[in-house]
Amino acid sequence: MLAQSHFFSKSFDLIPPPSPVLRSEISSLRLSSSYRNSRFSFLSSSAIAVPVSRRRISLTMASNSKRPNVSEESPSKLSDTELDRFAAVGNALADASGEVIRKYFRKKFDIVDKDDMSPVTIADQMAEEAMVSIIFQNLPSHAIFGEEKGWRCKEESADYVWVLDPIDGTKSFITGKPVFGTLIALLYKGKPILGLIDQPILKERWIGINGRKTKLNGEDISTRSCPNLSQAYLYTTSPHLFSGEAEKAYARVKDKVKVPLYGCDCYAYALLASGFVDLVIESGLKPYDFLALVPVIEGAGGTITDWTGNPFLWEASSSAVATSFNVVAAGDLDIHQQTLESLEWQ
Repeated sequence: MLAQSHFFSKSFDLIPPPSPVLRSEISSLRLSSSYRNSRFSFLSSSAIAVPVSRRRISLTMASNSKRPNVSEESPSKLSDTELDRFAAVGNALADASGEVIRKYFRKKFDIVDKDDMSPVTIADQMAEEAMVSIIFQNLPSHAIFGEEKGWRCKEESADYVWVLDPIDGTKSFITGKPVFGTLIALLYKGKPILGLIDQPILKERWIGINGRKTKLNGEDISTRSCPNLSQAYLYTTSPHLFSGEAEKAYARVKDKVKVPLYGCDCYAYALLASGFVDLVIESGLKPYDFLALVPVIEGAGGTITDWTGNPFLWEASSSAVATSFNVVAAGDLDIHQQTLESLEWQ
């Protein structure tokens, strides 16, 4: 399949990162129907001129709502032209990240365990730097929060914040299983308005834009109807990631569904948006793990909330604290409600 950017109807001139982050021979990056394979080469994160610091973030929940109305909640100040340009940048980020990731997939490289014992590779780090460089050059007033380097912004806060997870599912990546993905979200005043799930090996890209239909490689997609939990196909990354009361809550749902499945990371949410899966439940996710999923799933007709039914908003600042959250995504509103009742989460 072709990359999503090949199907993007609008054309925008984007400024490429200067050497040494990208090869000096790349003088421009243009997203249009004629945009083809840009060639990227990356150095260490020290090549980025903008100051980088390790910061933390926090999420706050909006008031209870079973299902946000995508159109009604679209930020009124954003024009179609602005959204189109942000989508063009998002596609450029996914293209750049994919170039890096494909070079390392099923190759030998060092794997380092972070403080939380989750693995990180040079592919994670270089893919994030590739995306950060493009944002700095094209949207310098925007803030960035990346999984690998945290908060990046000269200001303490910003209206626009890009949330980046270069490889969601690093364990799948390092074991050669192509169900990981690059997650890219853009928040406007706390609300996810743009989300991309990019699978660079299979060359599949889901893009959700607030108030619009979600697309997979340029084609509209939608979730499927499944009004009864007993008929649902359920995904979670691993049953071993639940603990304590969350493990008991998940078990109450698992015992009611038709088929419980495991091991797809963010790809499970993409399958849900495409109408192949009915339900995804996970515990302990960080903001970069799920904020990009919100526009994708909602734009396909699905629902994604915390375990009490609250939609996600992010109030970001340089001193905010990151915490973990429980996520439930459903293709059908009825089984979303049935799942909340079965989780019995307070």
